[in-house]
Amino acid sequence: MMRTVLLGLLSILFACAVEAQPFNFGQDQCHFCKMTIVDKQFAAQCVTKKGKQFKYDAAECMVNELQKTGSESDMQILLVSDYRGGPMLAAANATYLICPKIKSPMGAFLSAFATQEEGFKSRKEHGGEVYTWQTLKEKFSTNHP
Repeated sequence: MMRTVLLGLLSILFACAVEAQPFNFGQDQCHFCKMTIVDKQFAAQCVTKKGKQFKYDAAECMVNELQKTGSESDMQILLVSDYRGGPMLAAANATYLICPKIKSPMGAFLSAFATQEEGFKSRKEHGGEVYTWQTLKEKFSTNHP
């Protein structure tokens, strides 16, 4: 009996784990703009402290959603895709490039990179402006009411 109760409690704890879920590209829908998420280079995701998932087709959709709702403090996990194809990145640690030569799904020309070096290298190749998570949020708050 005790073993059954313990197993039940453990399964409840694991069911409530706060972690990002994998994308189902071509099936998942962007929480912000409702487009189907298809491009692995630009997808983004937030997970609340309670484990609720929000997936986005582009980092700009996630930033716009967070700006609109003021909900960043409710989030446990904020992830963006590495433009170079690496694993998902913590949004706060990524380097961002806004460059008209790199088209993102929602037209903000926003891409994320794992390191500052990669972001500046891409800027050197394509032009544009480099941002941190904080300066990116500031730009979106002034350019996207």
